[in-house]
Amino acid sequence: MIAIDRLSAEHHIEPIGIGEAAPRLSWVTSAEAAGWHQAAYEIASGDETTGRVESVEQVLVAWPFAPLASRERREVRVRVWGDDGSASDWSAPLAVEAGLLDPALWEVEMVTPALPEPGEGGEPAALLRGEVELPAGIVAARIRATAHGVMTLSLNGSTVGDDVLHPGWSTYEKRLRFRTWDVTDLVHPGANAIGVHLADGWFRGYLGFGGKRAIYGDTTAALVQLEATLSDGSVVVRGTDGSWRSTLGPVTRADLYMGETYDARREIAGWDEPGFDDADWSAATSVPFDTATLVHPDGPPVRRIEELAVVEVITTPSGRTILDVGQNLVGRVRVRVPAMDSGSVVTLRHAEVLEDGELGTRPLRAARATDEIVSAGDPFVYEPQFTFHGFRYVEVTGWPGEIDPGDFTAVVTHTDMRRLGEFEASDADLGRLHENIVWGMRGNFLDVPTDCPQRDERLGWTGDLAVFAPTAAFLYDTSGMLGGWLRDLEADQADDGNVPLYVPSFSASDDLPPLDAEAGWGDAATIVPWTLYERTGDAGVLRRQWASMTAWTDRFAARGGDDLAFEGGFALGDWLDAAAPDDQPWAARLPWQPVAVAYLAQTARIMRDAARVLGEIAAAETYGALFDRAARRFREEYVTPTGRAAFPSQTAYALGIRFGLLDEAQLAHAGDLLAQQVVADDYRIGSGFLGTPHVADALADTGGGATAWELLMQKECPSWLYAVTMGATTVWERWNSILPDGSINPGDMTSFNHYALGAVADFLHRRVAGLAPAAPGYRRQRIAPLPSPHLTWARASHETPYGRAAVNWTLDGADFTLDVTVPPSTTAEIRLPDGSAPIEVASGTHTFACRFLAPEPARPAAAFGA
Repeated sequence: MIAIDRLSAEHHIEPIGIGEAAPRLSWVTSAEAAGWHQAAYEIASGDETTGRVESVEQVLVAWPFAPLASRERREVRVRVWGDDGSASDWSAPLAVEAGLLDPALWEVEMVTPALPEPGEGGEPAALLRGEVELPAGIVAARIRATAHGVMTLSLNGSTVGDDVLHPGWSTYEKRLRFRTWDVTDLVHPGANAIGVHLADGWFRGYLGFGGKRAIYGDTTAALVQLEATLSDGSVVVRGTDGSWRSTLGPVTRADLYMGETYDARREIAGWDEPGFDDADWSAATSVPFDTATLVHPDGPPVRRIEELAVVEVITTPSGRTILDVGQNLVGRVRVRVPAMDSGSVVTLRHAEVLEDGELGTRPLRAARATDEIVSAGDPFVYEPQFTFHGFRYVEVTGWPGEIDPGDFTAVVTHTDMRRLGEFEASDADLGRLHENIVWGMRGNFLDVPTDCPQRDERLGWTGDLAVFAPTAAFLYDTSGMLGGWLRDLEADQADDGNVPLYVPSFSASDDLPPLDAEAGWGDAATIVPWTLYERTGDAGVLRRQWASMTAWTDRFAARGGDDLAFEGGFALGDWLDAAAPDDQPWAARLPWQPVAVAYLAQTARIMRDAARVLGEIAAAETYGALFDRAARRFREEYVTPTGRAAFPSQTAYALGIRFGLLDEAQLAHAGDLLAQQVVADDYRIGSGFLGTPHVADALADTGGGATAWELLMQKECPSWLYAVTMGATTVWERWNSILPDGSINPGDMTSFNHYALGAVADFLHRRVAGLAPAAPGYRRQRIAPLPSPHLTWARASHETPYGRAAVNWTLDGADFTLDVTVPPSTTAEIRLPDGSAPIEVASGTHTFACRFLAPEPARPAAAFGA
């Protein structure tokens, strides 16, 4: 039996109010027959149909109908035929609806509330309201809204949508996102009230280091357009204008870093319902706004994703009460507040760790991460709306009587991405490491892929994402979210092509050193779109980002100079090398210049290959030549003819091997030299942000898989599992963010939720479990597990664009068994660990077995270092 399991448009989960007039379509099939491949498809919409199209394509297939007009809604469905003559039924219909493709269709005005002079610690949130008259005969209604700040939206007293911190953070001056909601069931003929609760968010709140705020503007503002389609096809448009009113509400302080204060005594009943008397409110002010800067969303919004209960109530040595939710997470706490005297204040302080039994707030730096709830007397439930915290522990003060942990719930918030990948293994610590990586990604993929979610930083650092992108793309469907982030990157790119250190870009600190084109960080402009192409098969992201990619690569090469020597200046390099002093995270064993040459070569190779995909023949030759120049510079300047690195380090060898920079004679020795370097480092991490993701792969590529396993399973600091043994539930910024004695690293840059060093999960997926793409979008898979006596089993699965691929292997002594699931319309290459010839298989389930005698890891060599 053949069935269409999932039909989608572009990378949208909910294709309403989208920005594509001709959205590409994708579908996933299920087939009982092994070896099934699609041979043809038919797409229909109403009375229109493509007829049978002889094609194997099913991922991002071109829209076959006339382009959608603004507000146009069409239902599409698909059916397919197999190469064996089988046929599916029609899929369930997918409704696709365009947003406002023409900025001139915005007929409303942006309005700003009356606000007091700013103070310290966060500003009050404003309430704005307006009433609009709608005629009879409404058949459909949509609200489109955005803000300078963050907002919640209501219509006739009902909350619109379930978005959190809408519209998120983007390069506001050039790209302000809006979203569309179906509100047909909330409107009625006559008076309709629209309410906006508006806070500073990223636009006006604290942002960056050391107390900077109001980066984008001195006041918040809202833009709301209600559109009612009538039975005669006409559209009535109403929304924000000079008639709107504003006042201050119950949220008296709201800031992403500082937290939120809610005063229940200031709650205003019925303020967002028709007929409310707002005569004593202030007039909202219309402000100029260029609707050409409005953009449709590429990805899903931030939402409440999960709830966690308190697992322990702790009394600290000083007598304070702390709640432990058992997991370092990002979100806020919902509180069931009991009856208490009016004006009583319950205070919640958040932190990721404890130190000496007390709340460990020093790593938060200037971020107060404090929420306050002021009672009006009666019991009520409250959850902050305009802030988020990175925390596992919550200190509670002002609570009346003994705390019932059931009154507190941790609400996990992040971008609502679809989960794609899973990994499990028999070793509990390795499994916990992977879970830590997943939680770290969840916490830091909150609208923008940030470095950390808790202190006064929370920036979209490009280097962190560049190394983590393969892991992210395996675990979640990041195509929409990262596609939008790449558009912001291009918008923030300098005229000369340079890419900022973080996106969205602004002056986050006055103390940052002057930086030029930054190796590894700026390379996000090439690595991220290439990774999305490899994992999804979407060549469109390469075409869309091509100008940005070429501008960056040319700027990066220009910094290198004619001989690619990268002379002068400063660079971050292999940031946070395990050997770097705590106060000098840039002081890596490998100087930044060879790192820059290696990363330039990698970016040039990506550009060469992307140019070939896009048919840019001249560019392919240009960037191929640049790769050759950079590789030659690396191997001649930084490696001896026998493969020994000029600056012996794990990063030096790993980059040379993984980026293809060495000649045959050098490569013949480099793997052994890397293994011996790992031995010399006592099987501990000896690299930083830019080198660490490549070390284990470089070992496995050169016959050192057993040594890679010793490095992976090491539990002494610095290692991946050290943090696990210290009770971590997310990945840390530093290998020693907590010292062996349990104290917090004394440096002022210590985060306990930083995904960059979790890039090793890509190795767990591709090499340990053995599930990797061998063609874009997993149309062909490479199944090549790297077993070890450290494990008795491992398994991974991934929802590819064609369906679920899965690997499950067991090791019982020397008996190795492998179970594989290959999705329909794809093939796989199976490489068993006994070294036998590769096996080609079609879709379906397959089982293989062989004998596996584990090799020995590298041991100290007497001549090493001679």
